[in-house]
Amino acid sequence: MKQPKAIDLFSGCGGLTLGLSQAGFRVVGAVELDPLAVETYRANHKKVFVWPDDIRKVSVAAVMRRLRIKRGQLDLLAGCPPCQGFSTMTTLNGRIGQDERNDLVFQFLRFVRGLRPKAVMMENVPKLAKNHRFKTLRAELKKLGYEVRHDVLDAANYGVPQRRRRLILIAGRRMEIPFGEMADKQVTVRDAFKRMGKRAKAGLLHNLPENRSEKVKKLIRQIPRDGGSRLDLGRRRQLKCHKNCDGFKDVYGRMAWDDVSPTITGGCFNPSKGRFLHPTKNRAITMREAALLQSFPPGYFFPTNRGKAPVAQMIGNALPPEFIRRHANKIFNHLLAEKN
Repeated sequence: MKQPKAIDLFSGCGGLTLGLSQAGFRVVGAVELDPLAVETYRANHKKVFVWPDDIRKVSVAAVMRRLRIKRGQLDLLAGCPPCQGFSTMTTLNGRIGQDERNDLVFQFLRFVRGLRPKAVMMENVPKLAKNHRFKTLRAELKKLGYEVRHDVLDAANYGVPQRRRRLILIAGRRMEIPFGEMADKQVTVRDAFKRMGKRAKAGLLHNLPENRSEKVKKLIRQIPRDGGSRLDLGRRRQLKCHKNCDGFKDVYGRMAWDDVSPTITGGCFNPSKGRFLHPTKNRAITMREAALLQSFPPGYFFPTNRGKAPVAQMIGNALPPEFIRRHANKIFNHLLAEKN
C-alpha cells in the first residue's frame, strides 16, 4: 500500500498534521487563514502545500487539481473548524448563535462532499456535540455513505499530559472505524518537562521574559509548591480582586508534578487565567513547557518575534499531536485492512 494521503483543514500551527504524520499519513495539503499560524506550519511541514486563505474562498476543485487527487482517492480528510463560537465561555455569555465562525463546520462538509475521502476525522470542543450544526453534519455524512462515530474524550487518557476534553468524530466510507487506543497510564507534568533537553532550555521560546508587578511576584512566591493554590494563602494574603470571587478557583494555582496539567489555553502564560504556575519555580510555565504539555516535540518551531501572547494563542488552539496520532493510527490500520 502506498503511503495514505491526508488533507488538513483549519490546520493552525500544525498539531493535527504532526499527529497524522506520526501515524503514517502523508499530509499533502492544508488550509489556514491566520498568517502567524501559516508561518509556523510551513516552518515545520515544508513539504505540504498550504492555502493561506479563508476556506470559504478555497475551491475544492482547485485543491484537487493542485494535489492531483480525483474524487474518492483521498484517504483522509481531517480538521478542526474554529471552535471559539462553541466554547464554554461563549455559551456562558449567551453568544453561541452570534459567531459567524460557527458555520465553518459546513465548509468542512463541503470538502467532504467534493473530495469523498475514504475516511474523515474532525475534532472540536464538547459543546458542539449538542448543536444543530453537528447533528446536520452527522446526518449528511451518513447520507454520503459514511459510518459515523463520535464522542467526547479526554486527551489525558490518550498519552497527552493535560486534561483536555474534546469532541472527536471519525467516519469511514462504508466502513466503521473505532477510536484510537487509550494509553496504559497517564503522562504527567514531570514526564513532559523531562523531554525538554538542553537545546530547548536554551531557546528563546523557553526564555521569553515575564512582566509582573512586585505585588504579584510576592503572591506567587507564597503559593505552596507542587499543586498549591491561592486559596491556601487564606483570605488576608489574597489579591483584593480574588477575595470576593467564589469561582475560577484555579487562578494563581500551581501545576502538580505527578498529575496531568489543566487544559492549555491561549492564556497559559498568565497565572490570572488559570492553574498555569510552574510546580516549583516562581513563574508561569514557559511557552516551550506549554508546547510540551500539548505533546509537541521539544524541537517544534514557534516564531517569537511577535511576542508571547500570539505564540500562546497558537499553542493553546493547537490539537495535541499525540491525541491525534492514536486515533489516526486506528484509521491508518483500517484503510490498510480495506486495501488487503
